[in-house]
Amino acid sequence: MGLLDRGVEIKAPEQIDAMRRAGLVVGETLEILRGAVRAGISTRELDAIAEDSIRGRGATPSFLGYEGFTGSICASVNDEVVHGIPGDRVLAAGDVISIDCGAIVDGWHGDAAISVAVGEVPAEVTTLMEVTEGAMWRGIAAARLGGRVTDISHAVEGFVKRSGRYGIVEDYVGHGIGSAMHQPPNVPNFGRAGKGPKIVEGLALAIEPMITLGTKETVVLDDDWTVITTDGSYAAHFEHTMTVTSSGVWVLTAIDGGEEMLAKLGVPFGGR
Repeated sequence: MGLLDRGVEIKAPEQIDAMRRAGLVVGETLEILRGAVRAGISTRELDAIAEDSIRGRGATPSFLGYEGFTGSICASVNDEVVHGIPGDRVLAAGDVISIDCGAIVDGWHGDAAISVAVGEVPAEVTTLMEVTEGAMWRGIAAARLGGRVTDISHAVEGFVKRSGRYGIVEDYVGHGIGSAMHQPPNVPNFGRAGKGPKIVEGLALAIEPMITLGTKETVVLDDDWTVITTDGSYAAHFEHTMTVTSSGVWVLTAIDGGEEMLAKLGVPFGGR
């Protein structure tokens, strides 16, 4: 493991493999949670399901105890963008919940998020989720060895802007990941291409667009965690942890490594 570009952590292949194991725990846990989302379930119940899944796979929840956070997932509903604390809130039909999940295996982290509709939601909300997830994948697909981190940022922003009038949250961004959950470099969801650290083998990044139906402006609630839109508009959030190998792109938190989506986008798969 080495460092370059002001603290950016570069992992050896065996360390990336450990991150893949952590990523699979996260990916499998999120699929269990996707299936558990329904009207009448509380976010605390979802959190318990997540912790059982993570620990049952021999991993440790990344979020639990992180700077005092009390959950194994972040559960953010409707106008809550990110960092919602699991608790007594009961999901209702028409809600949208962002579930952010992290796991640690042998000291290495995986981090991913999905947004899930509870029953039927308005068409504009469904489209918001599709645009947000699509933007994440376009960002991932833009990563190339020798490229720059903001190539990802530019691809995310471009896809969102081509898709309609949405708010791209700027106060919260993607990040480097590895032996800690949050590391340099930041990965904004907007900006010019060709800036920031160079993308090299061993760099791992969490790509996570947060997109709203209205404003990009946010505020933190009195719990000092939950981030909401200032205009009450719905938000969606998707995230994957990824790296680039000599063969192509490898999405460490996707169960198939991202192979199916990358093929659709014409991007070489770099998993092993």
